[in-house]
Amino acid sequence: MKINMLMIGICALALASCEKWLEPDPENIRNAEQMFIDTHFAQGFVTTAYRTIPSYYNQSDFATDDAVTNQRSNAFLQMATGSWSAANNPLSVWNQAYASLLYLHQFLENSQGIKWSEDEEANALFNIRLRGEAYGLRALYYYYLLRNHGGPTSNGQLMGVPIVTEFLPTTADFNMPRDNFAACLQQIYLDLDSAEHFLPIEYSDVAHASQIPERFAGITQNASTYNRVMGRYSRQLFNGLIAKSFRARAALLAASPAFQHASNPATWEDAANAAADIIQYKGGTNALPANGLTFYNNINEIDGLSDGINPPEIIWRENVQANNGDREAQNYPPSLYGQGLTNPTQNLVDAFPMANGYPIDHPNSTFNENDPYAGRDPRLRHYIIYNGNTAGVNNTPITTGINSTTDDALNRLETSTRTGYYMKKGLRMDVNRTPNNIVGRNRYTPRIRYTELYLSYAEAANEAWGPTGMGSHSFSAYDIVRAIRRRAGVGTTNNDPFLEECRTDKEKMRELIRNERRLELCFESFRFWDLRRWKLTLNETARGIQINGVNYTPIAVEVRSYQPHMYYGPIPFSEILKYSNLVQNTGWE
Repeated sequence: MKINMLMIGICALALASCEKWLEPDPENIRNAEQMFIDTHFAQGFVTTAYRTIPSYYNQSDFATDDAVTNQRSNAFLQMATGSWSAANNPLSVWNQAYASLLYLHQFLENSQGIKWSEDEEANALFNIRLRGEAYGLRALYYYYLLRNHGGPTSNGQLMGVPIVTEFLPTTADFNMPRDNFAACLQQIYLDLDSAEHFLPIEYSDVAHASQIPERFAGITQNASTYNRVMGRYSRQLFNGLIAKSFRARAALLAASPAFQHASNPATWEDAANAAADIIQYKGGTNALPANGLTFYNNINEIDGLSDGINPPEIIWRENVQANNGDREAQNYPPSLYGQGLTNPTQNLVDAFPMANGYPIDHPNSTFNENDPYAGRDPRLRHYIIYNGNTAGVNNTPITTGINSTTDDALNRLETSTRTGYYMKKGLRMDVNRTPNNIVGRNRYTPRIRYTELYLSYAEAANEAWGPTGMGSHSFSAYDIVRAIRRRAGVGTTNNDPFLEECRTDKEKMRELIRNERRLELCFESFRFWDLRRWKLTLNETARGIQINGVNYTPIAVEVRSYQPHMYYGPIPFSEILKYSNLVQNTGWE
């Protein structure tokens, strides 16, 4: 009986305490108030936004005339061949962007009340730096939202996305209409203004107080305090140079043909001036990094990175991955134990000129269709593995012809090339994927390269002032293109007569600039967006080459299936269903 009574008592106590047992203790529930007592928690609001930054390296080249993939289930392959819809959009950034924006809004509303350090000077510096990062990241996310989801609606308006600049609780009304494109662009610029105001152009230690930038010198005259907050330990966080880069990206997007509209005041001159700021900071036309075209395989440079330092070509990058061979495992040819995932097209190969600078279809090119890779632009051998080009740790010749004795041959296996080519750009040739002897290497993924911004200036300057016009700057579109081509080894022995041919013709220079952008940024996920903002055809059939001895036979590999409205991405179908005030872009209804 005593035992039974004891059990009843325990059960009664358990029932009485059940609610407490099933609920988390208050200290396990985090809310905004915790920001004021836990600085790590507070900083986490900004850190979370860093973690979901969209990548330029997202394989969208598979959806263009530059590449196909042998992975038949790939989302971009499916998109390019007819499966793209508002409900099936691998390019959507809607959810991740708005989720990150909510974190940033909450941080900005509370950050000034947070005590980041007992040292008052350090506290003030931490406050402005973190606010600057948050403003910069907010601009970044609105840029991606505008690029990926902005477009015209059926009533003829050029629309962006809903602009939200405050934290919204779950009880808020989320049924908000879209703001127009120009308003979104202005919001991006306002946030970038704030970021540039709060942040140093780059994070770097100073040796003494006289080197502290003027706008921070009023806060501290202590070099160690400045270095603690704004020095090398903060490298790869959002800074003023990154803000300038996103201003240039946004300005180029807004000036492009796809977004020309009476309500959009953006001009090519705006875009040229924004990009020129970065070129001037770098040191002008001649400061273009000499080894920038092989940034991914500059072995000593990559292996020597430390303290968050960037290579000369890089404005912003992801962290270094040590002992990594993932990209090679995906993209090496089968004979090098890779999956051959990315197959460059004949379309792209044909875009590489001859080393003398002439396009291959120009009468002065000296192109030989029976020896098509001889005498070509040196970038071709750096970026694409063609029949007879070498790759891997032993510089192994890769044979893609149908008589190849390896599985690198055209369509030999599911992992073989579909076009007769494999991607080389982005891969380190000293990575070994041989079973039982696998060796990885250090690598990083760029977020912004200087070459991109140089090309952006060339494009915008040519449109604004013509090939040799300079506006208020000391360099022209012609100067930039000449520097890029000379760095690549194009036209160096004959003074590049084709470039001189384009020098007096704005339309010819436009085509040349667009082609240089295609080559320099290939496989970096720019092509899809460039074609769309230029409103060029998306339906160019992806072509390849079948090689049988000395016979080169062009082949059609993959037909593209885009509709005219697909120059602009959709608002997610799920959002249209939930919110009646959201108007879909034309054609996606």
